[in-house]
Amino acid sequence: MRRSTTVLVALLLVTAAGCGDGNDSTSDDSIRVGQIVSLTGNYSPLGTENQKSVALAVEQLNNAGGIGGRRIELTVRDDKSLPDQAVLAFNELKGDSDAIIGSPFSNSALATIPLVDREQVPYLSLTPADEQVRPVHPYVFVVPATSGTYAEAALRYLQATRVTRLAVAYDTKSSYAVAGFKGLQEKSAQYGVTLDPIEQFQTTATEFGAVFTHVRSSSAQALMVWATGAPAVALTKQYAASGLKIPLILTGAQASKLFLDPAGPAAEGAVVASSIGVVGDALPAGAQKTAIEELSTAFRAKYGYPPPQFAQDGWSGVKLLAAAVEKAGGTDRAKVRDALEGLTLTTPNGTYRYSAADHSGLTADYIAINTVRSGAFVPTDYTKTKLATLGGR
Repeated sequence: MRRSTTVLVALLLVTAAGCGDGNDSTSDDSIRVGQIVSLTGNYSPLGTENQKSVALAVEQLNNAGGIGGRRIELTVRDDKSLPDQAVLAFNELKGDSDAIIGSPFSNSALATIPLVDREQVPYLSLTPADEQVRPVHPYVFVVPATSGTYAEAALRYLQATRVTRLAVAYDTKSSYAVAGFKGLQEKSAQYGVTLDPIEQFQTTATEFGAVFTHVRSSSAQALMVWATGAPAVALTKQYAASGLKIPLILTGAQASKLFLDPAGPAAEGAVVASSIGVVGDALPAGAQKTAIEELSTAFRAKYGYPPPQFAQDGWSGVKLLAAAVEKAGGTDRAKVRDALEGLTLTTPNGTYRYSAADHSGLTADYIAINTVRSGAFVPTDYTKTKLATLGGR
């Protein structure tokens, strides 16, 4: 425990040194941004990538002179992948933050939203659970495409590939997974897809034989899994050994080397939905590809590997906030909120169009459907056709 605490403290000190003003951390001239992130616990693989890209975006903005001549001061708090710790972190940050970038863990984000409503601080969430924006919370804006949006993107793909019967397995303890399943339920009939069988598991699950048995005895043409972290890796490995031949479809939570590396050869052939930034090399030249390359070039140079889905979310969150502060002419919370609500901006995740009625901003057009080949994500023919239209958007 002492070793992990020391590492965490060191990380936070490095972050403060790289992203603060370098002299007075309480400078009245700085733009104060808090970040709640899972640096330890079950969701640390997601959170560490969020934090790397947030710090990198802040560093680049500061090196370019900040926003309106004001440097960004970033303060990081670890929610330890626990909702109650996210609440504690928010309470530590709220008084000294002009805006807060939220946790990648859906349950943590949902626990903080009542506090965001009360404190009225602009909050950019790095988790996709639909409940954050349905109904709209005035100061809450979601950065990743929501679970429901991922569900619709998957249904479009299934319709295009003539899959009419889909087996679904989802983690009942993950708000992200539950929202994704509900998204499938809401729109499956619209796309001519029947969900059967429907299997449930929990985040602690390690064995999925019963799921495969039920799928094998059904007429399902594909299996879609909604999970994050270790269960997705375990399920994928067991699926490869199960003898099932129908496609395995995974979501944006697996759009990362953090899934590919531990899953190894078992992931070969799996279908994985992702932000278009994950397969940005397949895009034609244009504004969208330029936004993707800005991140990928800087991230590769600093960390030596391509930015995963979670890094794109963190980077996009900072870019959205910076654009809103610039548009608002300062850090007045109400003005920044208003600026976000009327913002249109292209980032590696796609082009956001926030509005009074839509605090998620992204549509299913900006989700790619990929296949794992030789340990990498390759866009399907379906997605290649779609990407060809996104170059200048």
